[in-house]
Amino acid sequence: MGDSVIGFDLDMTLVDSAAGIIASVQHVCAQFGVEADADEIGATIGLPLDRVFPRWLPDQPYDVLLAAYREHYAENGVPLSRAMPGAADVLAAARESGSRIVVVTAKHGPIAERVLEVAGLSVDAVVGEAFAEQKATVLQQFAAGVYVGDHPGDMRAARLAQARAIGIATGPSTREQLFEAGAHEVHPDLSALTSHIGFG
Repeated sequence: MGDSVIGFDLDMTLVDSAAGIIASVQHVCAQFGVEADADEIGATIGLPLDRVFPRWLPDQPYDVLLAAYREHYAENGVPLSRAMPGAADVLAAARESGSRIVVVTAKHGPIAERVLEVAGLSVDAVVGEAFAEQKATVLQQFAAGVYVGDHPGDMRAARLAQARAIGIATGPSTREQLFEAGAHEVHPDLSALTSHIGFG
């Protein structure tokens, strides 16, 4: 690909973290007597938790909810993390091309690092707690030429950072939504991305 730094989103881009996230959100909601639908939670994956919990628990203090979520997710959610199909291959191809790999995610940084470890994926840097346009600043700091993600916010961030915006339609967002948000190209999965770009 020829870019010295390639950025990736984490949840539903490199790692299938849906089962763990859904279980932990449901656990927290259940503590307050609220039953949260798994599919509805799944549709929020990739959003910061301060945009997720108000949908079910609008009157509860966010710091309390966040602490409960992180405690449950660290013990029960992280172990459910699995690499997305093609993730190991696309990272290997990027590395073989001489590129550095940075993960920029809305997830808490230390937890993101553990998720990658459980999924068996190795990257050069992880920056957490950045969502949508906030990711642009990080991408600029790393001089990333490409950002790969599954959410419209990822595409907007790449555009703002003047990086190539590559969408992967493996999360809640559709191919059309990713293009509408500014994707230069969209692929059905990472395996297609590796084949298309052909790094290495």
